[in-house]
Amino acid sequence: MERIKRLHVFAVMLAVLFQSSGSNICSTTISEDLRRDCHPEPGATEAACLSRGCRWCETSSLNVPFCFYDSTEDAACPSDVPVQKRVDCHPQPDASKEKCEAKGCIWCSTKVPNAPWCYFPADDPYGYFATEKPQKTSKGWRVMLTKRDTMSLFGNDISPVAMDVEFQTNDRLRFKIYDPNSERFEVPLKIQSSSAVAAADTRYDIEFINHSSLQFKIIRKSSGTVLWDTSLGDLIFSKQYLQISTTVPSTSVYGFGEHEHLSFKHNMNFVTYGMFTRDQSPAPFANLYGVHPFYICIENDSNAHGVLFLNSNAQDVTLSPNPALTFRTIGGILDFFVFLGPTPENVIQQYTEAIGRPHLPAYWSLGFQLSRWDYGSIDVLKKTVARMQQYDIPYDVQHGDIDYMERNLDFTYDTENYSGLPEYIRQLKKDGMHYVIILDPFISKDEAPGTYRPYELGEEMGIWVNNSDGITPAVGKAWPPGDSVFPDYTNPKTADWWTQLCVEFKNVLDYDGLWIDMNEPANFGNGQQPGCAPNDINNPPYVPRITSNSLAWKTLCPDSKTYLGSHYNTHSLFGWSQTAPTFYATQKATGKRAFVLSRSTFVGSGKYAGHWLGDNFSHWKDMHMSIIGMMEFNLFGIPYIGADICGFNLDTTYELCLRWMQLGSFYPFSRNHNAKGNKEQDPAVFGAEFAAISRSTLLIRYTLLPYLYTLFFDSHVHGNTVVRGLMHEFTSDLQTHGIDKAFLWGPAFMIAPVLQEGARSVDVYFPEASWFDYYTGDEVPTSWHKKYVSVDAPLDKIPLFLRGGYILPTQTPATTTTLSRLNPFGLIIALNEEGKASGMLFWDDGDSIDSIENENYFLAKYTFSEGQLRTTIVKNGYRAVDSLTYNKLQILGVASRPNTIVLNGKVISNENLQYQASGKLTLQISAPLSQDLNIILQYNI
Repeated sequence: MERIKRLHVFAVMLAVLFQSSGSNICSTTISEDLRRDCHPEPGATEAACLSRGCRWCETSSLNVPFCFYDSTEDAACPSDVPVQKRVDCHPQPDASKEKCEAKGCIWCSTKVPNAPWCYFPADDPYGYFATEKPQKTSKGWRVMLTKRDTMSLFGNDISPVAMDVEFQTNDRLRFKIYDPNSERFEVPLKIQSSSAVAAADTRYDIEFINHSSLQFKIIRKSSGTVLWDTSLGDLIFSKQYLQISTTVPSTSVYGFGEHEHLSFKHNMNFVTYGMFTRDQSPAPFANLYGVHPFYICIENDSNAHGVLFLNSNAQDVTLSPNPALTFRTIGGILDFFVFLGPTPENVIQQYTEAIGRPHLPAYWSLGFQLSRWDYGSIDVLKKTVARMQQYDIPYDVQHGDIDYMERNLDFTYDTENYSGLPEYIRQLKKDGMHYVIILDPFISKDEAPGTYRPYELGEEMGIWVNNSDGITPAVGKAWPPGDSVFPDYTNPKTADWWTQLCVEFKNVLDYDGLWIDMNEPANFGNGQQPGCAPNDINNPPYVPRITSNSLAWKTLCPDSKTYLGSHYNTHSLFGWSQTAPTFYATQKATGKRAFVLSRSTFVGSGKYAGHWLGDNFSHWKDMHMSIIGMMEFNLFGIPYIGADICGFNLDTTYELCLRWMQLGSFYPFSRNHNAKGNKEQDPAVFGAEFAAISRSTLLIRYTLLPYLYTLFFDSHVHGNTVVRGLMHEFTSDLQTHGIDKAFLWGPAFMIAPVLQEGARSVDVYFPEASWFDYYTGDEVPTSWHKKYVSVDAPLDKIPLFLRGGYILPTQTPATTTTLSRLNPFGLIIALNEEGKASGMLFWDDGDSIDSIENENYFLAKYTFSEGQLRTTIVKNGYRAVDSLTYNKLQILGVASRPNTIVLNGKVISNENLQYQASGKLTLQISAPLSQDLNIILQYNI
C-alpha cells in the first residue's frame, strides 16, 4: 500500500512538472492547509471544477484537494433560505452553477456535509396555486391546482392537478394529488375509509394557505403540533417527476425501507435513500429487496404519528436537518396516508388496519430453523440433522435451498445427489419436524419439448411478463441453465398456474412451507435480451438515488409489460404480487396454515408472508444492523422477521457465530443459513461447548414461545408490533429514541445481546420501570434506572430482563414444538412498583386455517393485584386445552414471604413453594389450563 502511495505522488509530481505552458498555473494565495474542497465527491476533473466557479491546482501533497474554493470563507448566500432549509433543485448528478441558475435556482456552496449547493429560492418559480377555494366533498375536500409558471425542472409538467383530502377515520387522513384529466398508475392496494367521518370528530385539522403557491398543513388538534407542512418547498408534478416536501416536528424519525440503516433513529443531515426493489446484498444507502415508503415520527411532546407514501415507482426521500423530508418519484401519483397515533403502537395498529393485519404464523414456524445453500447431497444433510439431534439442540424446521433442485429448475428435485429426499422428508415429519422448500420466480424456457411442465403450462396459459410489444415474453438469465422467462403475478391467471404447480409438487416433496426468493425480480443481466430500447421509460430524465443509477440493472427493462401495466410502474410490486398467490397455494397444497417467506416485500406484504433480511455478511456490524432491520420491519407490518444467523456471506468465526446464535434465538424468524462455498455453521458443527450454549439459549426461546405466539395473535388481531424498540414503550424518555442495540419482545421482555468481539459485558439502558434479571429473578436496583449500566455477559450468556407489570405465559421446552406443545404451562409474574401485573395467553392447534375466525381457540387474561392472581377465560373454544395444565408459577418482586398461599381455594404446601430474599416466589402447582386459576398470597397481620 505504501508503494502505491509513493507511485501516486510521483505521478502527480510528473504531471505538475510537465504540464504545458500556461495550463493550470497556481496563482492563488490560499495555502494548501486552508484549501476547502469544492468537489468532495469522487471523480473531480478540471473541467468540472471550473464549471463550479472554483480553482483547480494539482499538488503532490496527500489529502489536499486539487479543486478548491477561491476563498477561505463560505460564500455569502441569500439569508432567506438557511442551509438546514435547503431543498435540492438539482437532485441528479453533475450539478453546476450554470445548470442550477438555468433552473431559476440558487447556487451557493457550503461546508455543511451533503447539503445541496443548488437549491430552490424562498419564492421559486415552481409550484401550483389554487384556482378557487377548496370545495367540500362527501369525504373531505377537493382543491384544483394550476401550475404557477413556465419554469420546468424536467419537462412535461401537468396542469391542472387535483388534490383530494379524505377523512378516512378519526385517526387516519388521506390526501392524494393526481391528474384529473388523464389516468396515471396507482398502487392496487385498496385502503377503505369509514362510511362517514365528521371533521369535528377527527384528531386532525387541515389548513390551506394560498400564497403565490398553495401550501397546506395537517395539525394535531390536541396539541397544535404541525405534522405536515408544505411551506418548505413547492409541489412539482410532471409526467416523469413528482416532488413534494414537508417539515416534520422533530428529528426522531424512523422507517423507510428497505435499506441497511446505520441507526434506527434516522440521521437527518441531508441523507437520501432510494426505494426500488433490487437483488442487492445489504450495504449502507443501497436500495434493497423491498419498498416501504412509511415513516413514524415521535413529536417533541412524545405523541407519535406515521405517514405512508403509497407509490410503487422508483423513488427517493431526502431527510434534512430543518427537520424536513423531500419525496421524489418518477411516476404514479402523490398518495399519502397520515396516522395520528398518538402512541407508536397506536400508529402501527392504525397502519396495519389500513394495509392489512399481519398473518398469524404457524406455531412450528416459531421454532429454530436450519438451512444452507449447497449441502451438496442428502448424505451431508442427514449428517447435519443427526449432529443437531445428537446434541439435543431445539430444532423444528429444515430448509431446502436451490441445490435440492435438478439443475436449479423449479418444481424438480435432484434424484442423483438427493436420492431418497421424499422419503427423508417424510421421516423428518414423523420425528415432529417440518420442511420448507425454496422456489424462484424464473422458469427455464430451454428444456426439451415435453419435459418441463412449468414452462409448457405457462406458455399455454400466457402468463409471462412480456416485452414492450405486450406479446413476446421477456427473456433473461437466472439460476437455471439457458434462458428463463418470468411469471407475471399481477395476472390472475398466473395464480391459477402457480397453485396448480404447487399442489402437484406437494405430491412429490411433502413440504410444509414455501420460501420465495429472487422476486425483486432478479435477472443476471441488465434488462432482458437483447437489451433495453433507448426511450424515456427505460432512461427517464431523473433516476432516483438507487444502485448503479439504472432501472434495468439486474432486472427487466422498465418498458416490459405486465397485466397491470409497464414494469416501470409495477417492478417493485413483483414480490408483493407473488405473496398472496403463494399463501393461498400453500394453504391449498398443505391444508394447513401457510408458511411463506419472501425476499421482496412491499406495503401490505405482512398479511401473507414473512421476510428475512437478505444476503448479509459474517461481520459483527451485521448483527447490529439486523436488530435495526428487525425493528423496522415491525413498523412496516411484517413482524415475522429475522436475519441469517451467523451471516450468509463469508466464513463465520466461533465467537461471532455463538453470539449470533444467542441474538438469533430471539429473532421472531430464527434461522441459521449461509452461502455456497462457505464453511458449515450450524450450531452442532463447532463442538460440544458451542452446542451446549446454543441449546441453553434456544431452550429459553422455547420456554417463552407461548408468550411470543400470544404477541403474534395480538399482532394479527390488533396490529401490534411483536419486536419493538424501547422508544415504543418509553416514548417520553428521550434517551430511548436512539437505542438500537437492545430490543423488546412486546412490552415486557428486553434482550440486550453482545455485539462486539471479545466483549464480556454489555452496556444496558434501563428506562424508568421495575426490571428483573431473567436468570435469577433479582430486581434491578433503582439506582440503575434511566442510566446505562455495564451488565456481565460471559460467553455462555445473553443478558435478558423482564419488565415489571407484566405476566408472561411459558411452557416446559423440548427439542421440537411438536413435543413442547404437550408440556405443562407456567406463568412469570413480574410485579411493578405498585405490586400489579397483567398478561394473557392465546392458544390453538397451531396450524389450522382461520382458527380465530372459526373461534377454535383458547384465550385467558391474567391480572395480579393486592396479592391475588385472577384469571378470566375469555374464550374456551379449543378443546385440546382440557389435557393441558399449569405446573409452575414465578412471582417476582414479592416484598416478603407469604404466610399462606391459596390456589383455587386450597392451601399450597410448603414443599411446593420457594421464596428467595431477593423477592422471587416459585410455586409448583398442578391446575387445569382450561379452568380459572386464582391464587391468593396471605399475610398474618
